[in-house]
Amino acid sequence: MNTAVNRAIGDISRAPRAAGVEGGAVTADARTTTPVRALVLGGGGLAGIAWEVGVLVGLAEGGVDLGLADRIVGTSAGSVVGTLLATGVDLAAVHEEHLAGDGSGSSGPPANLDMEVLGAELAAAMDGAADAGEMRARLGAWALAADTPPEAERLEVIDARLPVKEWPKVDLRITAVDAETGHLAVFTRETRVRLVDAVAGSCAVPGVWPPMTVGPRRYIDGGVASIVHVARADDDGFDVVGPAGRLIVVAPLDPPAGGPFRSVTQEIEHRAEQHPDTTAVAVIADETSVAAFGTNVLDPATMPASARAGREQGRARAAEIAQAWA
Repeated sequence: MNTAVNRAIGDISRAPRAAGVEGGAVTADARTTTPVRALVLGGGGLAGIAWEVGVLVGLAEGGVDLGLADRIVGTSAGSVVGTLLATGVDLAAVHEEHLAGDGSGSSGPPANLDMEVLGAELAAAMDGAADAGEMRARLGAWALAADTPPEAERLEVIDARLPVKEWPKVDLRITAVDAETGHLAVFTRETRVRLVDAVAGSCAVPGVWPPMTVGPRRYIDGGVASIVHVARADDDGFDVVGPAGRLIVVAPLDPPAGGPFRSVTQEIEHRAEQHPDTTAVAVIADETSVAAFGTNVLDPATMPASARAGREQGRARAAEIAQAWA
């Protein structure tokens, strides 16, 4: 990359943030009429991490700085990328590691995501469940009983992915699901849990990785509730209040319409019913990107191609996203 591009990308997370925060409370200065800008990052395994970083780098090359978001919501892979962005990590350097295949060093041993097994467990969990919460609790029970690596081993892998271990000042929101109750949890710096633990919980794919301890409880992947938690971008936070006036969703995976989970488009449409006067745009993996993901998004070998595809898609969408983000 040339020097100018490196500088633009390296500045993604270091621009001035919204003022008005005193001890985690919202002050009068924070209650401005400026539209709240939010970024939602979805799940997608190791391929999704590389692709999302690539998208952010490609957008930055096109002059779009999503690091200016007032709120960042991350789920699973998105919790890793959101944390990197919010804590000021040099995404250009991370992207270069992904392109070179060096990202596998913080990825742990290759994991096999058996979609047939996961699909069968999901179908069993849905069968006769009174609501989505009960379905998620059943998946959590299966995850708790599954033969997976030790929590400590998995935590080391997540820790290695996050150069900065402390919660940022940015309103970062990380989603996970309580393995026993099925309730959705949204971790922020106000929840007083370790950042690495929150990300580990958000990334705990049922049946593949162990449910992770966050505070006093154990949690599974936030994608069990939704691949993109769009609604969480509108919750009042400690920096600013009110719904997001500008919302960008970056999603490597998009559940098919009519399935047990809303598609990304359905999530945005559902949100628009509550907030019709706001702008929301999604960057969803295109055919080239999906092909780069292969059949196992947890395989580190997918990261270089996914990173390239994400960067190209970010570049291609930069003009459109710039208009929505302005």
